[in-house]
Amino acid sequence: MLTLSVLDQSIACAGRGEDEAIRDSVAQAVQCEALGYARYWLSEHHGLPTTVGTAPEVLMAAIAVRTSRIRIGSAGVMLPHYSALKVAEQFRVLEALAPGRIDLGVGRAPAGDRRTALALNPDAANAADHYAQQVADLRAWTSIDAHQGITAHPRGPHAPQVWVLGSSDHGARLAAHLGLPYAFAYFFSDGQGVEQALDLYRRLYRPSERHPKPQATICVWALAADSRQEAEHHALSRDRWRLDRARGVMGPLRAPDELAERGFSADELQMLEPLRRRALVGTANEVADRLRGLAAVHGLDEIVVNTWAHDPRARRHSFALLADALALDGRPRAGPETEPCD
Repeated sequence: MLTLSVLDQSIACAGRGEDEAIRDSVAQAVQCEALGYARYWLSEHHGLPTTVGTAPEVLMAAIAVRTSRIRIGSAGVMLPHYSALKVAEQFRVLEALAPGRIDLGVGRAPAGDRRTALALNPDAANAADHYAQQVADLRAWTSIDAHQGITAHPRGPHAPQVWVLGSSDHGARLAAHLGLPYAFAYFFSDGQGVEQALDLYRRLYRPSERHPKPQATICVWALAADSRQEAEHHALSRDRWRLDRARGVMGPLRAPDELAERGFSADELQMLEPLRRRALVGTANEVADRLRGLAAVHGLDEIVVNTWAHDPRARRHSFALLADALALDGRPRAGPETEPCD
């Protein structure tokens, strides 16, 4: 059985306030728990008018008190902006709020422009050079009583599960070296490089006490609707965003009705054609079959789904359709992620 999880990027939509995107993330997490999704991950971005979730740890706390089973995580905390000890403390607090349910996904990308990165961390130009050591320190502070003579509080019977996120070989090698789970951002580049990254991760994996075997997943963009035509209509919002991003124009997600009326130029349609061919867009059964196929090809038992739609009802309906098509059962999911800390 294929396990499904969710990545929520708190997407801003034209005609609605950015604050609504944050409240919608909380409501959507509650729905996804009821549908049987295994994890609900939240992204971190800064200074961007589309992806407005700037503080996943705050959103996670709000979701933790409104849910009881689903694992809640960051995907991820952009670690070079911060102190590894402070992040460990934040996630220890989250673990106290939702014992056995916290994932701490980390990445090294700035998740914003250079000026914003410097405002977050004046040493941003060199911060990524220390990322590997930061991840090692973070793993230690979240899993044992003391590291470097310092204890991250509050302590408890469980520890956050650290994940390394990436879209290149660097993250795969680091996760393998530290014996940590690894998530490949397939949706960044429509899967380019996924085979090599997963192969490196599994081949170089060094077993750890908490994770004796490699644990990998991929995050894909997918959208399901009652008909292929309806799914393709809602996907116009992301199509337009991708075209605009390629021109350096960023903004909130636009309504598909407006975009359908305006249409696309011949050049734009030519650019979209290969993207649409690879997209996981269609009916629930069509998208579910594609997800099963990806899982089989890459040897996965879990896939994380990221869904954009201007109308939050279309987004939630997509999650409901996929949960039904893949027979998610809504029951608690036990496994190694709920093991106590070392």
